[in-house]
Amino acid sequence: MMTPEKVIRNFNRCVDWEERYLYLIELGERLEDYPTEKLDDDHLVAGCQSQVWVCSKLDEHGKIALKATSDSSIVKGVLSLVLVAYNNQSAEDVLSFEIHTWFEELDLKSHLTPGRTQGLEAIVKSVRNLAYSYQQSTATL
Repeated sequence: MMTPEKVIRNFNRCVDWEERYLYLIELGERLEDYPTEKLDDDHLVAGCQSQVWVCSKLDEHGKIALKATSDSSIVKGVLSLVLVAYNNQSAEDVLSFEIHTWFEELDLKSHLTPGRTQGLEAIVKSVRNLAYSYQQSTATL
């Protein structure tokens, strides 16, 4: 299973950013298939240069199961990083994970275009909003 720590180790093994981009693309190719019926405006993440879709459900253990896809190979790689951090975590864990600190450890934002960085922020915000909604819905049960 991929973890944030393992991603850092793998990133650090890369010789340069060209190799890291190739690794990101490889991670994106490993994303689970996204349900075609969820390729709609309800699941489209606003604020991204590329088209990005994210869907989720809360499993029986209170963990958020996420799926995501994009029409861009590099964005799929970035999505895979977001899923490494957030997929199959509780809403509380998603909301408490310091993803920006992790991105700093990866030196990710300084190697993305401003548009991609803005899109990354939109994706993180979207997933955190989903987690917040799940947290609120389970708190009222």
